[in-house]
Amino acid sequence: MDTIDKKLLLAVQKDCRRPISDLAGEVGLSTSAAHRRISLLEKAGIIEGYHARLNGPKLGYQIEFYVEVSLDSQSEQVLEAFEKAALSRPQILECYLMTGNADYLLKVAVENTREYERVYRRTIAALPHVSRIQSSLVMKAVKRWAGYPARD
Repeated sequence: MDTIDKKLLLAVQKDCRRPISDLAGEVGLSTSAAHRRISLLEKAGIIEGYHARLNGPKLGYQIEFYVEVSLDSQSEQVLEAFEKAALSRPQILECYLMTGNADYLLKVAVENTREYERVYRRTIAALPHVSRIQSSLVMKAVKRWAGYPARD
């Protein structure tokens, strides 16, 4: 990956709906060369996909929680069972295996605290091998993830 590839990645990450001709002009390539490089970045798995970022509150998801979950064991079978179950729950937006005090960190978005209680009881607490749950309410998003920074 060279400097032009990095510039292309930053431009695509910022707005993936821009025409390739615009991206090409921004990084100093022909449209066909930019298209070829982007295709190679996709095939290499560097570009994993293209997504629309939706506005949660406008969709009715007024509050977000980060939830630390500890399991009763860290055996391979227990971790696999938890991960399989977490993947099947649409209420869980993100799930990360972590180091530290908790085994997993989940992200959940809900309409209100009553809905969170329902998700807490019926979804999170019902996941296999859960021994402890610690929830933190997001009061305000100061900076949301908007992509990876440029690297030299």
